Amino acid sequence: MAVSRRDFLKSSAIAGAALALPRALFAAEAGRFTARPKKPTKDVAPGEHVLLDERGRRALLQIPPGYNPQKAAPFFLALHGATGSGDSMMRGARGPAEAHGVIVLSPSSRDGTWDAIRGRFSYDADRIDELLAQAFDRCAIDPSRLAIGGFSDGASYGISLGLINGDLFTHIIAHSPGFIIPGVPHGKPKVFVSHGRQDPILPIDQCGRRIVAQLKRTGYDPRYDEFDGGHMASPEMRDRAMAWFTGA
Repeated sequence: MAVSRRDFLKSSAIAGAALALPRALFAAEAGRFTARPKKPTKDVAPGEHVLLDERGRRALLQIPPGYNPQKAAPFFLALHGATGSGDSMMRGARGPAEAHGVIVLSPSSRDGTWDAIRGRFSYDADRIDELLAQAFDRCAIDPSRLAIGGFSDGASYGISLGLINGDLFTHIIAHSPGFIIPGVPHGKPKVFVSHGRQDPILPIDQCGRRIVAQLKRTGYDPRYDEFDGGHMASPEMRDRAMAWFTGA
């Protein structure tokens, strides 16, 4: 696990309280993005594009076949789990995204996992904001279908940033998340959570079920899919999430 059991339980309790705290208690709103979809100034062809490569830790932008810059497309910011990378996340996200015509941005964390999983929103969040700006400058994005999410640590990080930036992201997709990082929520994005009943890494009772209950207490209406299995996001579950996101 990316955090100790004590730190995990502490983070879960703090996160639950944070969603209900008044905004005035947060002197600075960490994890906020400034990038917004706009009319692209650059042309981009279908296929894989490397936006950043730091010693092999790459940020990838995948444009689906049939992409037409004259028609805005749905967009998914996909975040990998601990020890993963933009490449490993893209391998799982590409097929379902292409099947549903979704543009995917898959960045890599600077270290083994995302900054706020072990500390606070800082260098990784800033880099993602810059990468979003690059993607929005290249692609025609539908602002009504703009998702963030991921798997494991990436799901925890994605659901947290999605709530903090709910005025940007319309949908959140969290496969096997562990907890919600404290932050000031904005907007009201739709949320999809999946979790395996036999997950030995992030147990469902302390993680998936607790997160869903927490969201419901604070006014969200998450779509929640439990399944028989361990710590995973199967191709079938990824496709189900993409269909939910795009309305297929």
